[in-house]
Amino acid sequence: MNTTAPVVQVENLRKTYGSFAAVDSVSFEIQRGETFALLGPNGAGKSTTIEILEGYRDRTGGSVKVLGVDPGKGGLNWKARLGIVLQSSGESGNVSVREQLTHFAGYYPNPRNVDEVIASVGLEAKAGTLIRKLSGGQRRRVDVALGIIGSPELLFLDEPTTGFDPEARQQFWQLIRSLKADGTTILLTTHYLDEAAQLGDRAGVIAGGKMIDIGAIDEIGGEEARIPLVRWRDANGKHEERTHTPGAVVASLMAAGAEPAGLEIVRPSLEDIYLQLVSDHAHAREVENAR
Repeated sequence: MNTTAPVVQVENLRKTYGSFAAVDSVSFEIQRGETFALLGPNGAGKSTTIEILEGYRDRTGGSVKVLGVDPGKGGLNWKARLGIVLQSSGESGNVSVREQLTHFAGYYPNPRNVDEVIASVGLEAKAGTLIRKLSGGQRRRVDVALGIIGSPELLFLDEPTTGFDPEARQQFWQLIRSLKADGTTILLTTHYLDEAAQLGDRAGVIAGGKMIDIGAIDEIGGEEARIPLVRWRDANGKHEERTHTPGAVVASLMAAGAEPAGLEIVRPSLEDIYLQLVSDHAHAREVENAR
């Protein structure tokens, strides 16, 4: 096994339905041990891309390699190297946590130890509990346990914390960090941009079927997108100034008199940058279509 080759290689991926391009010339790579966040609004092409990578949907064009294999030709041995955690598992809740994991472990050639997996997702106290009696957060941990029981080299996480309360999300993030520390490569899709910022090494932003930006989490959108914004109010109304030296702007405002009302320094978050990227892309498409 080549441990230096990218785990995922996508080049000029296309998926069309008639004249509609759901995925349009998308390219990216994911390195071994990396957590890559694939971001985009609903209908942007994320799910289609993921399903192609998982081998569940055929592509129209382009080249795709996952663990060195074309997903469209991947057999059972290849599938056993993947872990997939869908938005909802649809699994029966009429068995215990340990029974369900023991059953699934039998599908893999080299499964992880069932009790170790139960411990890794923090469900030791619930191992003998019927899944239907678990809370939503606990059931989500079962989903992840099922995704990692086969010792996957690549784990797909699709909207993993939808519906979680803040405490459950924090606990789940710790679980994902521990999987990464064990060397698992992770492809994450999420609508929570703070989650992508917390867990991701790099991110790709898809909109309208196209990859509109890709890079390290703290580089998405470029340097200009991260320039702080100083906001304040005075007798003339609301003001804002984007500047590399927000402290100097605040100092000059203070030197001119009393502290202005509503004075704040805003440092753009990944969510702010993402929303601006998607908005700019949508505007550019509108202008192009109007020509």
